[in-house]
Amino acid sequence: MPFAYPVLLELAGRRAVVIGRRALAEGKDEALRQGGAEVRVLAEGAWRPGDLDGAFLCVASAEDPTERDAIATAARERGVLVNVMDDVPNCDFAAPALVRRGDLVIAVGTGGRSPATARAIREELEARFGPEWGEVVAVVGEIRSETWAAFPDPVARATAWRRALDPEEAAALVRAGRGDELRRRLRGRLLESAE
Repeated sequence: MPFAYPVLLELAGRRAVVIGRRALAEGKDEALRQGGAEVRVLAEGAWRPGDLDGAFLCVASAEDPTERDAIATAARERGVLVNVMDDVPNCDFAAPALVRRGDLVIAVGTGGRSPATARAIREELEARFGPEWGEVVAVVGEIRSETWAAFPDPVARATAWRRALDPEEAAALVRAGRGDELRRRLRGRLLESAE
């Protein structure tokens, strides 16, 4: 199965290159910027191998198979991760369908076999996980940092969080504008577990 190991990459301060009209039309440049990358956009047919020097990754589209092969070869020669859209042999990674809610990132992949299926599932997830989930993650992260010292043992910490956090309750409280109540509940439950 291709692309069977999912990862989330740290792109902050790293250069990404987007080549081709279709890659641009599908918003690959914007997705990379949202991920923190410094993006350079090049027109199909106007790129040169040296344009990939110093890049961390490249997302490209090209109608000509020879150009697709050339992009992948130039990227790999420079140690640049490459994804040539709809050309699995010329891909080092698959770009999943994404749902972003603040720091919450939900990725859906099909190993490159069915982008339409990934898109349909992404749309369902967008409806299921609304904008409130960005705040839920932010509140949980805040309380996690605040209570970290109370749980020096990682197993005890994980157990306490499983008991303290009800994701549906958290989302409902945030939707109702009661983020402070969520903070109080989480803090109380966690500190009670630590005693």
